Amino acid sequence: MYRFLLSRQWVILTLVALVLIPTMIRLGFWQMHRYHERTARNQLVSEALAAEPVPVEKLTSPGHTVTRGERYHGVTATGSFDTEREVVVRRRVNADEAVGFHVLTPFVLTDGRVLLVNRGWIPGTASQSAFPEIPAPPGGRITVTGRLMPDETTAASGIKDLSGLPDRQIMLINSEKEGRRLGADVLGGYITLMAPEPKGDTPEPIGRPGSENAALNYAYALQWWLFAAGVPVGWVILARREARDRAEKAQRPTEDPTPASV
Repeated sequence: MYRFLLSRQWVILTLVALVLIPTMIRLGFWQMHRYHERTARNQLVSEALAAEPVPVEKLTSPGHTVTRGERYHGVTATGSFDTEREVVVRRRVNADEAVGFHVLTPFVLTDGRVLLVNRGWIPGTASQSAFPEIPAPPGGRITVTGRLMPDETTAASGIKDLSGLPDRQIMLINSEKEGRRLGADVLGGYITLMAPEPKGDTPEPIGRPGSENAALNYAYALQWWLFAAGVPVGWVILARREARDRAEKAQRPTEDPTPASV
């Protein structure tokens, strides 16, 4: 009754089903792995944003690599801005996806060490080679609060670290490179400024990090596993239908081709 399963068509169909099932199962596990990764990241970000700010020296130092657990953690620092040696970071977008610059200003601490402060976004200029006009930060000795961030890399950001840029323009924020440029001990990583707020909202403050949609990966994992379960079910349904159709065809009476005599 099921000898048709040995036909070329059914052998190919069976082999395709046998390949699809483990593939879909693996894709489901990959999506579940992404779900756990995103859930863990969201938890770390939530905890870091909810934590009370601490002195920046407690979390970073010259040459320190900011960890995942330290990222976004609120920190405070006391010192003064050195606007004479600030730079702008190219190809940065604001909340409206407009392309411009981030303003990176050295903040000289009371002990002489330097903290890099990303003061926010400003619009681009007609000439990409000209240094833009940047509103000045508060002068004198002040205390700033910001979110600690790791040094930027091409691998993490997708931004190439181009050379030969106009004076005082960079592509990536890197504390080690800035330390060499400034000739100072620069704390590892940098901060995005939260307080004091700029006058006139310029530079435009950088918004809080959003949470990743981990639930979507969970739904995709279940979807792939349902597809994997549906393949053998569909194969059985097709096979039984084929067997039924063949049985019905075999039971039909055959017409006698001999013409009736007159």
